[in-house]
Amino acid sequence: MSADTGALVTIERVHAARDVAEEVGLDLLVLTPGSDLRYLSGYDAHAMERLTALAVPRRGEPFLVVPRLEAPMVGASPAGALDLEVLAWDETDDAFALLARAATGRLGSAPARVAVGSRTWAEHALGVQRALPGSALELAGPVLDRLRMVKTAAEIEELATAGAAIDRVHARMAELLRVGRTEAEVGADIAAAILAEGHVAVDFTIVGSGPNGASPHHELSDRVVQAGDLVVVDIGGELPSGYRSDCTRTYVVGGEPDAETAEWYAVLQEAQRAACAAVRPGIAAEEVDAVARRVITDAGWGEHFIHRTGHGIGLDTHEAPYIVAGNDLTLVPGMAFSVEPGIYLAGRCGARIEDIVVCTDDGVRSFNSGSHELVRLPG
Repeated sequence: MSADTGALVTIERVHAARDVAEEVGLDLLVLTPGSDLRYLSGYDAHAMERLTALAVPRRGEPFLVVPRLEAPMVGASPAGALDLEVLAWDETDDAFALLARAATGRLGSAPARVAVGSRTWAEHALGVQRALPGSALELAGPVLDRLRMVKTAAEIEELATAGAAIDRVHARMAELLRVGRTEAEVGADIAAAILAEGHVAVDFTIVGSGPNGASPHHELSDRVVQAGDLVVVDIGGELPSGYRSDCTRTYVVGGEPDAETAEWYAVLQEAQRAACAAVRPGIAAEEVDAVARRVITDAGWGEHFIHRTGHGIGLDTHEAPYIVAGNDLTLVPGMAFSVEPGIYLAGRCGARIEDIVVCTDDGVRSFNSGSHELVRLPG
């Protein structure tokens, strides 16, 4: 069951962003269509050349700048329940000047430090800068990441729903992944299954068979699945609420793994298990990565683990916190992320095991429950 929208989006989120902005010395946040805007307001606006933006000054009330032809869509979205002032602009108006005047009026003077979302279109960021020529433009990540990293109970249940849905897709792999089918054919059927199991959009379908499994972000190809292939299946989608799934399992199709493969796959299993077990409040993100990496390195396969152990997930499939060396961020309850070590043998094959987990008050909760074994499919 998807969470009630009101439990996910509240005006308190917007006010929290305002408070953090003031704390870090930012005068104004400007958030254009994308996950940051959706996170704060619930408005899933379409990105285009016309300016849509949520403006959050460090003093005064936030407001939305939207094209007049799209203003009714704001009221029909969860943003309509937040009682935000909507400044609608016409085709011949300067939307950036409108935003600048409204923000300056609330602040009492032109903002000196203005932050835009990390994925704001360049033409929008430069438009804001032109309208506020005395301002210094920077990224809003220090504000939005800080808020979005720690999930609420409602967000956690959305991620749990997403995890269960993608688990159901993996449970259908015996009917989808067979010898003689191309990766593209398997991927198309997986995409249909992702939608059938409760997602409204497919984010990605990676089907890396045989040597293609050694490429972690392999694109679907016309390679035909062969008997005995290891096949890496990494899939994810989006729920109606915008929250995401992401889960990887590795299969062997129509055959048995050789002794060496069975040996290093067992190492991978232990690395993933140990990293998940290490998750708890107070541990650094980089230490979770180190736990997985030590297991693989100590067994002699370290050079074949070529990416970070994990990434945060929520309204974006990849967001903070990142589980990687050099990130000394301390985990706290509510932080949700993947744990996905892999071993990749170039030109031969690869394997990855990925679960989405959340740090809890006393440890960790996984949103995926499928087997971590090297799953044998009949082919």
